[in-house]
Formats: sequence, structure tokens, C-alpha cells
Amino acid sequence: MSTQGTPPTEPEGPKIDTSAVDEEPPASNERHLAGWALWLFFTFGVLYTFFHLYSLNVAPLETWTFRILHVAGGLVIGFGLMAAWSADHMREEGHKSPIQYPAAVIAIIAIAYATFCIAYAYVGQSLLGQANPPPWVYGTIDLGFISLSLFGVCLWAATVIGILSGWALRGTAKRVLWSDWVLLVASILVAAYLIPQLDRVRMSAGTPFALTPDFWVTFSGVLLILELTRRVAGLALVIISIIFIAYAFLGPWLPGFLAHQGYDIERFFTYVYTDNGILGPTTAVSSTYIILFICFAAFLQFSGVGAYFVNFAFAVAGKARGGPAKVAVFASGLMGMINGTSAGNVVATGSLTIPLMKKVGYRPRSAGAIEAAASTGGQIMPPIMGAGAFIMAEITGIPYTELVVAALIPAVLYFMSIYFMVDFEAVRTGMRGMRKDELPELRRLLAQIYLFIPIIILIGALFMGYSVIRAGTLAIVAAAVVSWLTPAKYRDSTSQRMGPWNIIKALELTARMSIQITAVCACAGIIVGVISLTGVGARFSSLLLGVADSPWLPANIGLLLAMVFAMVISIVLGMGMPTTAAYAVAASVVAPGLIELGIPVLVAHFFVFYFAVISAITPPVALASYAAAAISGSDPMRTSVTSFKLGLAAFIVPYMFFYSPAMLLEGNWAAIIHVGASASIGVYLLSGAVQGWYFGRLGALLRLALLAGALFLMSGGWLTDGVGIAIAVAVAGYQRLVAERETSATEKRSA
Repeated sequence: MSTQGTPPTEPEGPKIDTSAVDEEPPASNERHLAGWALWLFFTFGVLYTFFHLYSLNVAPLETWTFRILHVAGGLVIGFGLMAAWSADHMREEGHKSPIQYPAAVIAIIAIAYATFCIAYAYVGQSLLGQANPPPWVYGTIDLGFISLSLFGVCLWAATVIGILSGWALRGTAKRVLWSDWVLLVASILVAAYLIPQLDRVRMSAGTPFALTPDFWVTFSGVLLILELTRRVAGLALVIISIIFIAYAFLGPWLPGFLAHQGYDIERFFTYVYTDNGILGPTTAVSSTYIILFICFAAFLQFSGVGAYFVNFAFAVAGKARGGPAKVAVFASGLMGMINGTSAGNVVATGSLTIPLMKKVGYRPRSAGAIEAAASTGGQIMPPIMGAGAFIMAEITGIPYTELVVAALIPAVLYFMSIYFMVDFEAVRTGMRGMRKDELPELRRLLAQIYLFIPIIILIGALFMGYSVIRAGTLAIVAAAVVSWLTPAKYRDSTSQRMGPWNIIKALELTARMSIQITAVCACAGIIVGVISLTGVGARFSSLLLGVADSPWLPANIGLLLAMVFAMVISIVLGMGMPTTAAYAVAASVVAPGLIELGIPVLVAHFFVFYFAVISAITPPVALASYAAAAISGSDPMRTSVTSFKLGLAAFIVPYMFFYSPAMLLEGNWAAIIHVGASASIGVYLLSGAVQGWYFGRLGALLRLALLAGALFLMSGGWLTDGVGIAIAVAVAGYQRLVAERETSATEKRSA
């Protein structure tokens, strides 16, 4: 049978496998436990998550007690599951060193002694009926061979030895080292000391009336938080925290507005372990809203809803030119909104989208940059906004629903910008979309549209007036329920019914996923505490006010320079830090200064929030871009520069908050529609200018002209809109004229 004239067909490719697209791969230093240790930490993780859900929905605890237990539980799980060093530094059976034996003996004796003291105190209160704090707290009990006043020193010594030993031994990935058991017990003892004495600690913390054991306990707690943060989030946040801690003591020797009176070491550490610092807004949010939505993400993963979101994006956008990149824009934005970390979302969804982008023709650098920019944008996408909205609501007092509504237009503009840039690059380089046989079946996915129900319930409950906690809990239940609606013929590895065992596994996964955010928020609380204690935020506000009111500059120029200065500080503070910590710090340092300039609270906080978020794609320390570069095999710095270009709209939109408040849905609908429409056209022109393509290739001068047109349109005034549209039409007309001349010249040559 002749096949002459039959068009060649491409070999049938495999369907997209999204079974692990919403699973964040384990960290390089995560332990792979077995046996009793595995089940111990598995059980503790389930109980940890259940404790939060029960306390938030059924039987609320006293605020400080709840937050102390939240931090302590996170530390216990963290030191059990996360080794001090990455796997390539660990040995199969652990590193044997002569120094570990005396260190182990001293640390174990010290932590055992501290445990005895706590046990004695609890026995005194519960069995002996002591109404006041036990006498050992004041150091007045002497049993002859033992002085109970040494409790705090022993706890601190065991903590220090445990941390240093973890650094030196480097251990094994298959079991928990003795040093980590010491740190684990120390984490429990910090909570066990503070909780029974909260009334006294509240009154005396940060004052000369704080007791010496209070100092040693809180000092130990700070060290434990810093060490776990180093293990789960790297050195950047730890170094910044140490700089701030040093600042609290070095104030008398610093120049200018940085100078302050300095603080006593006992006053400092007892102060920072209060609701002015570690137990303040950041931990308040991580212990309530964030862990609730991490649990939601875990239930979405186990129910297959997360994979369904990505499959749906592939089915809808995969056939378009440069399809995988457009899928990355949608899917990474959606998943990044839920999981709350830019770099983590890059690793999870990028492991699928980046190779597919390279397959259809995107350069490795572009593929990584697109994924990084889209994942970062998830942090500004309502309704969850990667937990940033919850921290903002806690700090500002503005209702959560108002914040997510205000964030809508800026988020849409950001993703429109990336989408347009992706499309321009695809048409410029002649990329194809994905074949039908490579994509999920849209008909099947439409038959499972009910899997969007958890998101719909979440949004609906919020706008019906339910609290965030109640709405999140309903969404979690809905995720479990919809997992039972998928017919057997549609069931695969990405969708499983959530019976009791899968629910238990989802609770344990929540605990593991929350380790990083718990440590990071507690560590950010240290910085917030320093800012509150030293008043550096107020001094920074004065500095911004001085720039804005400079007699050498016109008022408008001075205000603009102050905002640029605030932008730079927000980005620098956010570099190398997870989103939640970056915003918490920037909100404490920068936002008060903007508010002093007369900028509304909502605008000021959105301004610093945006720049704290996009620090993840801003060179030279761009965590999301570096994670994407590792997957795409491209140069990290070049990838970060490219992702910076793709996210350029996010550097412009925050200024529009100030000059056009309608961007945050403030004002009448005519103004809102006008600003939204003109900014959308401006974003389109901006994308063309960055990618060098409009209605054809753009030379350098035309790119500059188009960039100017974009800025005019994004400024929000009728006159500037007219100028921007005129530039856009002129550039398009010029390109068409040049194209016609080239076509005519080509026809003449061919004739």
C-alpha cells in the first residue's frame, strides 16, 4: 500500500504526568528515618496538626500558650527531621570523632538536670499544691548536693553544645543524632518553663524584674530558633537576625539615626520572647492562618485536586504557541498562591514545566526565568496570596476580605505581563504548542470540574462573612469530600479517595510542610522585636520624611525619591528570605515611614509587600531564580536577570498604588475601569518593549519608544493615556510601513 503524499506524523508522545507536580521535593538535609523513629515523628506530626485544627475550631487556648506550643512543636519536628548538614556532607553511619563523647556526656547530663528541675516544678505545683511558682524558680531551694538555680544555665549549655556538636559531627541521614535529641528536649523544656508562669513572665519580661532563669531560657529559645532556621531556610535570614541582635547592643557606638542607648542582655532576650517579638504577629499568623492553609494544600495534594489544576491548565493552554510556558504562568501562579513559597513552588511545578518549555524551543535560561517569575507571582495572587495577606491583616487591622479584593487588579496585571512576554517570545522564535496526544483530555477534565469546589467554597465562605479560620476549615473538609466524587474510570495516580489513612497522612504532611514557615516566622519575630525595642523603625520613618521634605527638591520629586529609597530597602531586606519573613521585616521597618509621608496604610503595606515578594527574582540574591536555574541547567545569574525582566511590571505597579488608588479598587467604578484598562494596554506595550517584538521585531529606538508609551499608559491620567496610545499607534504604523516596503522589495527582487 502506497503512502506517497501522506503527510508525515510525529510519533505519539506520552501524556503529561502531573502525579507529583504539587509535591515539594524533600530538602537536601531531610532525614529518611525508619523503624520506631519514623513512627515517633509521624505520630507527633499528626498530633501537631490535629492540635492546631482542634484549638482553632473547637477549644481555643490562651494566646501565648498556643503560640509557645506552636513554636516548640515546630522545633521538635524540625530537629527530628532536618539534619544540621545536607546529604552530601553526611555519612552512612555517622562521623565518629573522639570529641563527641565528652561533649555528649556533658550535654546529656546538663539536659537531664534541666529536665529534672522542670519535673520537680510540675510535681510541686500539681502534687504538693504550691499556688505560686515553685521556689526553684528563684534559686532558693538547696537539696545539699544540687542547686536548682542552675536550671537555666544547664539548659543553655546543653543547647549550645547540641548546636555546635551538630555542626561538627555531620552525622547520618538515617537516624537522629544525640545532639539533635538534646536540642529536641531543650525545645520542650523552653515551653515547659514558660507556660506555667505566663502571668509573671508577661509582667517582668524586658524589665529589671525578669529573673535570671528567664534570661537563660529565652536565650536558649532564640538559639534554637536560629539553628532550625539555618537548617530549613539557609543562612540569609539567620545572618540578618544576628545583625539586628548585635544592633540592640551596639547602639551607643553607632552614628547618626542608628544610635540608641543600648540594652542589657537579660532585658533584651526576655523582651524578644514576648508578643513584641517571637510570639508577635508573625508567629500569630503562622500558628493560625498559615498552618491552616498548609493543611489545605496537603489535602489538595492527597485528593488529587492540585494535580487537577495543573492538568486543567495544560488542557486549556497547552496547544497555544509556547504552550508549556503559558501553562507555567497559570499553574505556577495557582499553586504558588497556595503553598506560600516562591522557591518551593519553582521546585515543585518547575520540575514538570521547565523541561516541557525546553522541549518546545525555549532556551534553558528563559524556561527557568518564566517559572521563577510565575511562581513568585503566586505570592501576590488572591485569595490566599501565599499567606502574605494574613500577615498584612494581622499587622494593619484591615479585614482580610478587603485586602484580597484590593490585590486583584495588580495581580492580574502581573500575570498578564508575563503571559504577553511569553507569547511575544514564542511568536518571535516560531515556537509550537504541544500536540493533542501529549495533553490531558479536556473532556475528561470538564467532567471533573467539581474538583474546583474547595476553592469556590473557600472564596464563597470568606465573602459570606465567615472567619478565615472557619472558611479554611470548610475548604479542607471539601477537599476530602470531593476526592470521593471522581468515578473509577477517571481515577489514576493523581487522584485518590481520602479515607482515614490518607487523612492521617495529610495531617502528617502538613506538619512537615510547616517546619520551614514556623521557624522562619519565629526568626522574623526576633527582628521585629529588635525594631520594636530600639525604635529603629521610627528613625527610618524620620529619614524618609527628611528625604521627602528636602528643601533642595520639589515636593513631588522628594516624595518619589523617598518611595524609591523605600523600594530598595524592601528588596534588600527581602533578599534570600521567604516571602512571609521578608514582608514582616519590611512592614516593620519601611511601612511606618511611608505612612508618616501621608501614604494610606493599605497603599503603604501593599507597596512594601510587592517589593518584598519580588526580591525572590531580583539579582543578585534571587532564590526563586536560582532554584529554577538548577532545574533548567542554566546560569543562575543570567536566569535571575531574565526573570527580573519578565517581572518588570511588578516594579512599576506599586507606584501606581500611590498615583492611582483606583488600582486597589478604591474609588468609583468609572475610575477603576479606566485605570485597569489603561494599565492593561500599558502592560502589553511593556511586554513588547522588553521582548523586542510588537507587530514585528523592534530596534533599540522603537523599544525605547514603546517603553515610554507603556509608562504613560500605566500612569493613570487621561492626558498621559492619550500620549501612550498615540505612541503605540505610531510604532505599529511605522512597523507596518516598513513591512510593506520590505515585502515590495522582495517581490521586485523575485520578479
